Amino acid sequence: MKFNIALLAGDGIGPEVINEAVKVSDAIAKKFNHEINWTPALTGACAIDAVGVPYPDETHEICMAADAVLFGAIGHPKYDNDPSAPVRPEQGLLLMRKKLGLFANVRPTFTFPSLIDNSPLKRERIEGTDLIFLRELTGGIYFGEKGRKDDGETAFDTCTYTRAEVKRLAKKGFELAMTRSKKLCCVDKANVLETSRLWRETVQAMEKEYPEVTVSYEFVDAVAMRLVQWPNSYDVLITENLFGDILTDEASVISGSMGLMPSASVGEHTSLYEPIHGSYPQATGLNIANPLATVLSAAMMFEDAFGLKEEAEAIRAVVNKSLEQGIVTEDLARKEAKAYKTSEVGDWLVANL
Repeated sequence: MKFNIALLAGDGIGPEVINEAVKVSDAIAKKFNHEINWTPALTGACAIDAVGVPYPDETHEICMAADAVLFGAIGHPKYDNDPSAPVRPEQGLLLMRKKLGLFANVRPTFTFPSLIDNSPLKRERIEGTDLIFLRELTGGIYFGEKGRKDDGETAFDTCTYTRAEVKRLAKKGFELAMTRSKKLCCVDKANVLETSRLWRETVQAMEKEYPEVTVSYEFVDAVAMRLVQWPNSYDVLITENLFGDILTDEASVISGSMGLMPSASVGEHTSLYEPIHGSYPQATGLNIANPLATVLSAAMMFEDAFGLKEEAEAIRAVVNKSLEQGIVTEDLARKEAKAYKTSEVGDWLVANL
């Protein structure tokens, strides 16, 4: 099979971790007789520096023409530390999601047996954790009307959702639950927010279409608490944009490192696969960033975008092997054990495929 993949490395450690995922993907393609055509494109701070905008039209055209997008990370301190900057890297990410119709962010959280004690949570609380968040990605407060008034003394951000936006995300949640343990949790704040009440009534109306799925409804603050108490009580969770942004970062550390969790953004056009971590500017160029989340995102791409489960399992197996044998970067290296460079981990994965 032949695949055209848009390669958006982005900023900070993005190019470093993307490079290792490309090496592993090429090795898998060779092993299973596939052919990958990679097309690099600019996004984020590097795109602003080059052409003045964070998501250029050329990049969008490349993404639309691709079979999938493999994405690194965006963000730069010069924008983080300047709240008045008129153009920001994150605007490119939001624009990309909107223009590609990426309305559902799929974020799994699971544990690795060899790293169970790396988690900040007790072993008995997290063993067996295997949950997936579906976060709505193109609506809510991030895309609502925002601005200043009263001579800049008052700021506002508006959270808006339509029933159609909720329904299409919930549909993916129900369908995913049907392939797993048939449990779905709708996370909202319906005791306070009108948008959450719309979420809840919309999902309740859909229950009759999926009679085999057991649905629960929980407030976001309660879920934030239970994620660190009994994360293995959850399976599939659906929620709005802001809540999902916060909760998925909380869930990511259950595994022991944010550098381990992959994700996918899917919707109307080309699907995008990316690690959940940020651009980690402090580590840029040091060759110390953990590439495994990006490599596992490539595994998600092979399975979900291309339907190649065997190839995806081969990637996951070699990642598990690297963790078991301690071929890891400094964030996962045990005390007095060798910490491998980003590129060394990638080379080892390729050699062991």
